[in-house]
Amino acid sequence: MKYMAGLIGLRTWKAGIEFRNIRFEKNGKMMSPRVFTEPSEQVSYNWDMLRPAGVKASFAIDSTAGYNGKNAQVITFESGSGKVGVANRGLNRWGIAVRKGQKFQGRLYLKETQLSGPVTVALQSADGSKTYASKTLTNIGADWQKFPFEFTASEADSKAKLTITLSSKGKLWVDQVVLMGTGKDQFAGLPIRADIGNALVAQGLTFLRYAGTMVNSPEYRFKKMIGDPDKRPLYRGHWNHYSTNGFGIEEFLQYCEAANITPCFAINIYETPEDMADMVEYFNGDASTKWGAIRAKNGHPKAYGVKYIEIGNEEVLFNGDSKEGYEEYVTRFKLLHQAMKQKDNALILIHSAWWRPASPNMEYVFKELNGKADYWDLHVGGDNPNEGLETDKKLTEMIGMFRKWDPATKMQIAVFEENGSKHGMQRALGHATNLNAIRRHNEYVLTSSPANALEPYLQNDNDWNQGQIFFTPTQVWGMPPFYSQKMQSENHLPLRVHSASEGGLDVTATRSEDGKTLALHVVNTGVEARQAEISITGFDGNRSNVQIFTLSGELTAENSPQKPEAYRTIESKGTLAGNAPGYDFPPHSYTILKLKR
Repeated sequence: MKYMAGLIGLRTWKAGIEFRNIRFEKNGKMMSPRVFTEPSEQVSYNWDMLRPAGVKASFAIDSTAGYNGKNAQVITFESGSGKVGVANRGLNRWGIAVRKGQKFQGRLYLKETQLSGPVTVALQSADGSKTYASKTLTNIGADWQKFPFEFTASEADSKAKLTITLSSKGKLWVDQVVLMGTGKDQFAGLPIRADIGNALVAQGLTFLRYAGTMVNSPEYRFKKMIGDPDKRPLYRGHWNHYSTNGFGIEEFLQYCEAANITPCFAINIYETPEDMADMVEYFNGDASTKWGAIRAKNGHPKAYGVKYIEIGNEEVLFNGDSKEGYEEYVTRFKLLHQAMKQKDNALILIHSAWWRPASPNMEYVFKELNGKADYWDLHVGGDNPNEGLETDKKLTEMIGMFRKWDPATKMQIAVFEENGSKHGMQRALGHATNLNAIRRHNEYVLTSSPANALEPYLQNDNDWNQGQIFFTPTQVWGMPPFYSQKMQSENHLPLRVHSASEGGLDVTATRSEDGKTLALHVVNTGVEARQAEISITGFDGNRSNVQIFTLSGELTAENSPQKPEAYRTIESKGTLAGNAPGYDFPPHSYTILKLKR
């Protein structure tokens, strides 16, 4: 056997790292050295170093004296003339969007040793040649201090950066830096971009779930998410090694309250019963209670009135069909259920044990939680245009098993995730057929919450590339699934009407409570247009003025920043003449026909 000769390199990204278990052969002898790199300079990986020629300066991460958490950035100006510091260019360095006249607000925490001059916070062009706004910070001391600031941009730039610099000798520590818009750029004054918050409202959402694998992180805890966001403990997250609690359950509830959307959130199953009782009192208790008073002190005197809480997320999924795993989940659910219900018996609790219909563990979970859990969370697929056919089968089977185990059960189903890796027309049709399936079982199913609500354009770093609303620093737009949901929301009618179809079309029908409005939801997943005869009995509405809403396109069709509305709902009017009028449903389309008396 021949071996390659040469050198190997180990990149450390300027971090202090020890390499172990390195083995190689040299001169017939097997070598196993231990290699440790002592970094000469360190800058947080989300930031860039600023050090012009002619200035001697050093950069380090102080892991002993951060304002909050483990680390703080240290900048030491030693000699020379110029500005040294650090710069942030937003998410994955895609730039910070700035409009002329736009007012920003921010804050950061600083302390110093022998610093002889001020610190400057500024918005600059990517190359640093232009400064659009700046604020000079003085009276920095030896102890951590908060420095709030405001400034207004003088020019527009879609790829600006935020800089923190000093130009005189001394040592500066920096931590907890925040920059956000003001006024109309914030949704209801919250730390949420107004354009993103408004897009969710425009989609017509009435129910929003804040959950996912993030809640399974061992350090995901409610009490770390309240109070001053600058002091909330950081934790090791599932998707990112370092995660902050700058946006948590309470901010989610505040958004839903302002947007008039019913919220549901999930909790980690290893929260303590005591903490969960405190959480319910914090969110739903009167301001005269201990935790209600803490909520009021934190700026929200009125109770949130939380109704839906899910205990866990996809529990017993990753360790297989484990009897011990399901037993552990049941034990934890019961403990938390009892603690929370004692504080608010009106809570509606959802359990998240992973559904495996062939497993005998399902009957065990059902019988243990029957009468305690109001809903069983079922996760389904979303990418297949005909996904609803499979979802229909799953729901039929699940409901049948519930009835078999207890004909009088009140436990129902919540489809809290439609999952996949697509966000084009294919996914839009998958969502439409899924909702048709759920509509057929509406008396047993709470809702369907397709994942994911949001996705930063070209920045997703996992396989769940399935956002309904996409955004960049300057834009927000809907993908085809956004319009599929928007159509459903805007044309929702509460009562299901019996319907039947032939020829490959997926059809459901609904009507208003007063019987004056009828809607037909029709999905054509085929590659060709399908002509269908539509027979309607028991409804004598105006068939010469039918509202028609159509979403169609190639399965791979997506919207882009350049063409954000290339594929969207088209509204028109038409006629359904005769007893069985014909209508051509376009290929790869979702159509709603709306008739009124």
